[in-house]
Parts: sequence; structure tokens; C-alpha cells
Amino acid sequence: MTDPQNHPSNPETLQGEASPEELEAAQAANEADALAAAGAEIAELKAKNAELADQFLRAQADVQNARRRADDEITKGRKFAIESFAESLVPVLDSLEAGLAHQDATPEQIREGAEATLRQLKSALERNKVIEIAPAAGSKFDPHQHQAISVVPAEGQEPNTIVGVLQKGYTIAERVLRPALVTVTPAN
Repeated sequence: MTDPQNHPSNPETLQGEASPEELEAAQAANEADALAAAGAEIAELKAKNAELADQFLRAQADVQNARRRADDEITKGRKFAIESFAESLVPVLDSLEAGLAHQDATPEQIREGAEATLRQLKSALERNKVIEIAPAAGSKFDPHQHQAISVVPAEGQEPNTIVGVLQKGYTIAERVLRPALVTVTPAN
């Protein structure tokens, strides 16, 4: 087995006993080894770079596909969100048409049919999370759900108290669709 310290390509070994040509040849061999190692490292880095570029392109494509799928789902959601609401209103439409088709109905029958149709409509709205806002007289004014139309003096009432409701309001999924129109007592 040869000792690396005494190997002929080791410049330190050659300095004491080698000619300048041998030293130059040994240095060239070391540079060739270093160049080969650098070439191998460059090839490895190029392969890694190509792999990372491929992964990046795949990730970009995945993101674009996910974005497209999400946009499609949003479009479908908007398109078909009203479907459930419309389905619940169709029976109300049927009731109205049936009531109008009955030519010789008495006023009591018309009223009865209108009340039944109103119950159907309220039920359909409630199933679709449309809830009425009808504050009781004497309740506190809430600017998030009520709109004050006029101020009316009222004896013995707290300031900003609802005196009457002029028009009911509605919320949909806890968001105000239309505020209730109310009259209130004056603020101090």
C-alpha cells in the first residue's frame, strides 16, 4: 500500500526530489481532478435545477387548476344558490294562481286563501333564512336593524325607544336585508 504523503502526484513529496516538469505534471493532474470534480458538481446542480424547475412548473399548474376549480365552484354556487329559494316559492305561486282561478269565491274564502298563502310565503322565507324584524313598541332602537323615520314625543318612555313600526324589516342569514322603519322617542 502506498503512503499518500509519498505518492508521486503529491506536490509536497515531489518538491524535494522531483524535477520541475514532474511538479508541473502533478499540479496539472490535481487541477484535472479538481476540474472533473467541479464538472461533476455542475452536472449534479444542473440536474437538481431542472428537477426544481419541473417541480415549480407543476406547482404553478396545480395552483392554476385549484384557482380554476374554485372559480367554477363559486360560479356554480351563485347559479344554484337561488334554486333552493325558488323551489320553496313555487308552492306559493301555485296557491296564488289557484286562488285567482276560483272565480266565484266569497270574500271569506279569498281572505282564508290569502292567509294560507301568506303562511306559505313566510315559511318559505324562514326556511331560506329570511327572518322578519318587527320590534315591539317600547323596545330599544338599534341603528343596525332599524331606521328611524320620525321622532315622536312619548310620555314616560326612555330616549331612543321605539314607539311604532311603519314597515317590517328583514334579515337574511343574520345580515340586514332591509331595516325596519320605525318611529322613536327623542334622544336627550
